[in-house]
Order: sequence, then C-alpha cells, then structure tokens
Amino acid sequence: MTDEARNETPAQRPTLAAVAALAGVSRSTASLAFSGSGPVAATTREKVMAAAATLGYGGPDPMARSLRRGRSGIVGVVVEDRLRDAFRDPMNIAMLDGLADETGTMGSALLLLTDTAEENAPISTAPMDAVVLVGCSTRLDASVEVLRQRGIPIVAIEAEPMAGVLDVALDNQEASAAGARHLFELGHRDVAVVTLPLGAAHASGPLMPDWEERATAFTAAERLRGVLKVFASIRGWMAPASSTASGYTAGIALLTQPEGRPTAIIAQSDLLALGVIRAAEELGLNVPDDVSVLGFDGIRTDGYGTGELTTLVQPAVEKGRAAGRAIARLLAGEEPPAVQLRSALRIGATTAAPRP
Repeated sequence: MTDEARNETPAQRPTLAAVAALAGVSRSTASLAFSGSGPVAATTREKVMAAAATLGYGGPDPMARSLRRGRSGIVGVVVEDRLRDAFRDPMNIAMLDGLADETGTMGSALLLLTDTAEENAPISTAPMDAVVLVGCSTRLDASVEVLRQRGIPIVAIEAEPMAGVLDVALDNQEASAAGARHLFELGHRDVAVVTLPLGAAHASGPLMPDWEERATAFTAAERLRGVLKVFASIRGWMAPASSTASGYTAGIALLTQPEGRPTAIIAQSDLLALGVIRAAEELGLNVPDDVSVLGFDGIRTDGYGTGELTTLVQPAVEKGRAAGRAIARLLAGEEPPAVQLRSALRIGATTAAPRP
C-alpha cells in the first residue's frame, strides 16, 4: 500500500452543524427547517436547504434520531407463514390500511414478519417498538415469549386470547352462528362448510371428525364452532387459502358427493363463497334455488358477475385502526382495555328456502 493510499481517510457524512454553519443559522434553526415542526421563515429554510445541497447533506441520521428517542419508529406486523396468500385476501389489505392510518399519525412504519420464533428469526431480532399479531396460529406461545423477553408491547387481532397480549377480537363464533341460524330458519338442514385453512400445512380436503384436535387456526375454528351451535352435524371441506380458486375446488367436491349435494354451503370468506358459486354454475345449478351460499367478510362482489352475496360483514378497517390506537396507548404507558368488534348479517340474493 502506498503512503498516499495509507493517508486517505473515508469521506465523512456531512453534519447538520456544518449545514447550519454554511447557512449562517443556529443548529436548532437548521433542525427545525428540516423537520418542518417549527416557525422558520421561508427564506431561512431556503438557505438551509441550499447549504445542505452544497454539502450533500440528506437529512438527520434516522438511526441517531431513533437512539435519541429510545424507539425505532417501527411496528412489527406478524402474519401467517404464507404472505402470498395472506395479502391476496382483501380483508387483510383493509385491516393493514386501518393499522397504517393510525401508526402513520405516530410517525411509525410497518414491518411485515412471518409467524416464527426460531433463533435469529426477524421476530427475535428486528428493531420494533410494538408488535401486532394478525389471525395467527393458536400455537404462538414461543413467539409471544420471545416478544415478552424483549419487553415489546403486543396486540393481537383475531388470535386466541393470551396473557399479556391486548386482544382486538372479532365475534367469529357468534357471527357464524347468526349466519347458520338464517339458513336454519329458511328450512335448511343439510349444510356444508368450506373452511379457511385450519392447520399450518394449509391442507385441502374433507373436514375430518377430529378437526378440532388438529386445528391451529383460531379464526377458522371459531367460525366452525359457531355453525355447530346451530347444526349438530355438518359436511365440510378445508380450503388451503382464502381464494376463489380454493372455493371453486371445494364447491365441486361438495356438490358432486355420492350421498347427494347439500342444500346450503357456508363459506368462511367471501372469496371462498364466490368460488363455490362459480362451481355451482358450472355444474348447471342455480344459486339460490338449487343451493344457497353464505359468505363472511362483506367485500364488494359486483365485479365478480354475481348478485349481492348473503354474508357476514366484518369491520376490517376498524380492526386495524383499533390495533393502532391500542399500540399508541401502550407505548404511552397506558393499559387500554381489550376490544370486541362485531359483524352484521347482510341478506343478499344468494340464500333462499330449499326446494321441496
């Protein structure tokens, strides 16, 4: 190495103090000019920005700012292990919109993580101020313990209630029971259910008698329990994802069973319900004259070529907002109460009394 190379020093990052000196203002004035949080004259701000451009200064170091605040400015969002499925579902997008609305006012960004507590996994190491668990597995003990050890506040949306975790709950069991009662009152007795993924493997196939022992998905299990409050026995099909394709597969399977088709099908999401309707139409069946179909979510279905879906409308955006408000209160040192949100039965054009 030459003496010249040895004497070279890495270029140092321009500082706010240097910008302030070049602009002829105090460091605090330069800081206010960048943050926009204080009364700084337009001409002064222009001088500061011109000095910054001259020095190649891009703004305060976010890491240093985080150290000063004692926070990362990041809220982790832990979802199930298949992101490609989770974010095809419009309910998850709506929930994230609501969450982002609230965390954005706090100046926080969202970091998406998968449901795993393995050593060196992001949930164990990512810089976060708080975490939101979204509709995750009933087997979250390891993940929650890791977060507790890190002292990170936790909010859960539609997860099994856990100690030390603030719950934003949806009335999945009660709402599903209300939808089932609607079908019962219409006269249906032979009813089938298309479930959301019930296990970590996202298996597709007939609902087995021991499903409750195998189930790891809290939301899907709660919705099934709600239906069983009304119908003592049901047929069922487990879908691998909340999608029209999965609903179509389930619909074909249920509507072509040797023992005869059910008079009504309860789908645990509107996307699944739309897939069932497509299967019924392909088989030459009329909805609701030949088979009634009930969904869950309340998404817009006018672009799917069907009439208004009979469904259970859930407050998806409000779920996210409620979680965001809870996070803000937890970070402020408060102890907010659990939140219970409710769904509403919307009777559309896809359910009717069964034919004699």
